[in-house]
Amino acid sequence: MQIDPERLKLFLLDSGIVSKKELDAFAEQAAESGRYLGDLLVEAKKITEDDLRRLHGYILGFPFVNLETEKVDPAVLALIPEPIARNHNIVPYRKTGDTLEVAMLDPDDLEAIEFIKKKSNLKIKARLTSRESVQNVLRQYQKSLEAEFGEIIKKETGELKAITEEGKLVEEEDLKKIAEELPTIRIVDTLLRHAIVQHASDIHIEPTEKEVLVRYRIDGILRDAMVLPKQIAPGIIARIKVLANLKLDEHRLPQDGRFRMESDEARVSFRVSILPIYDGEKAVLRLLLENARGFTLEGLGFRGEGLEHIQRAIRKPTGMVLATGPTGCGKTTTLYTLIEILNIPGVNISTIEDPIEYRIPRVNQSQVRPDIGYTFANGLRSLLRQDPDIVMVGEIRDNETASLAVNAALTGHVVLSTLHTNSASGALPRLLEMEVEPFLIGSTVNLIIAQRLVRRLCKSKKPYTLSPDEVRALGEGLDPDRLLEILRREKIVEPKATWKDVKFYRPEESSECPDGYQDRISIYEVLPMSDAIKDMVVRHATSDEIEAQARKEGMITMFEDGIIKAAQGITSLEETLRVTSE
Repeated sequence: MQIDPERLKLFLLDSGIVSKKELDAFAEQAAESGRYLGDLLVEAKKITEDDLRRLHGYILGFPFVNLETEKVDPAVLALIPEPIARNHNIVPYRKTGDTLEVAMLDPDDLEAIEFIKKKSNLKIKARLTSRESVQNVLRQYQKSLEAEFGEIIKKETGELKAITEEGKLVEEEDLKKIAEELPTIRIVDTLLRHAIVQHASDIHIEPTEKEVLVRYRIDGILRDAMVLPKQIAPGIIARIKVLANLKLDEHRLPQDGRFRMESDEARVSFRVSILPIYDGEKAVLRLLLENARGFTLEGLGFRGEGLEHIQRAIRKPTGMVLATGPTGCGKTTTLYTLIEILNIPGVNISTIEDPIEYRIPRVNQSQVRPDIGYTFANGLRSLLRQDPDIVMVGEIRDNETASLAVNAALTGHVVLSTLHTNSASGALPRLLEMEVEPFLIGSTVNLIIAQRLVRRLCKSKKPYTLSPDEVRALGEGLDPDRLLEILRREKIVEPKATWKDVKFYRPEESSECPDGYQDRISIYEVLPMSDAIKDMVVRHATSDEIEAQARKEGMITMFEDGIIKAAQGITSLEETLRVTSE
């Protein structure tokens, strides 16, 4: 929220917080840089963010409230869903009759106020507050969830313990009874809701000798969430099996399933994997937001020449586009984004996947079933008889699938697929290992993308620069002069800048970002098939030789892209090194 600078200057002068001389200097700096005067004063520590918000409130006629130590009634908290509160920085703190008082950072956010008014059916009184106040109330949402969880466990564990004594064989009927009891339903429901609120991508429920450890993967990092009594493990696993329509009495073999959960804020599909381990059964649930739409290549992290290569490749009428990388690096999201771009009324798009992660309107998506013989290869054969223009194969795993995908690309189809290789150049020798003829690879493969996911830095971060020795030690095979030239060309640094002028950033812990990171973005390399690289494939060149040629032709490697994003302040060098050195 910003106020007219001249108006802000007058109020600051009246308050006597900043002298006229200092204020004139900061106002001149703000005019030259195009930045807000208030932000410059806060950065220079001439005023606090709290002081600035109080001034905003005074100027705009909004009362200011301090909630940094305020304890809010859980019933009042429940009037605004946490995702809305967190996304819009608006929290409820008091209800009197039919009036709800809310504190917010931006009182101009009329859309949020109107939404809360309709949802709660109450009159809304908006107040201005500080960021620390909002964070204090947001933390109480988490506490209320954990308090609810702890209360349920304390109250109900005794009942569940009676039929889950150590060494006692639990029959299918008993497990079904446990799974359908209200305590178990509430425990699992709270665990799932907690994961959604935390923006977790996976839930791990791991039985150990004396307890059950629940962990959430958030922004790619596994974090301990809660510890539960060992006695309630069979009930929790049984409930998950019931939701995913799995066999309750099967404890010796792995099982996979899926179920869906809907709330006011999101529709989430849970992909379930149950694995027998020494201390019981471990469950891992992958969270897939079904209403997550609107991905763009730019939003995923693609830019510059790499983005142009992708756009040219997917516009070709035939050929293959491959995405490579380890499990969980965002390959499927990238392919889905390409499908969204290509998904126009004039084309027929069919996919064969394992599993179907997101539903896409007007796309024919098919799930493989190896247990009944419906594999990628068999599914692809069937898809090609469905008159497709564009085919997506979830993964090329074997010689048969590779051969079919290449033949599909040769016979007038666009084929999108993934491979498990560490780099873009490594995909070509991998196809040769799958006994695909070298001349067919050159004729069909249009483009290869390799990627990893790095965590984004929060707004609060610490700048620093590298010494010459640190620049030289960045990475094996890295050319500092070439990289500096790329930074200049991308206008990330000034045309005459040297390495001592390139700023990098370290994460800074805050109440909003406990470890200084929030959300993720891709770092990538894009390898288009040039004539020189086609010749190298025919000669069975190694991945290192192909990568060297691609770099000569201008390809930016994943590591280099990570350094560029670090210089932009998007991520840190530590994150780039973490994901590229695995």
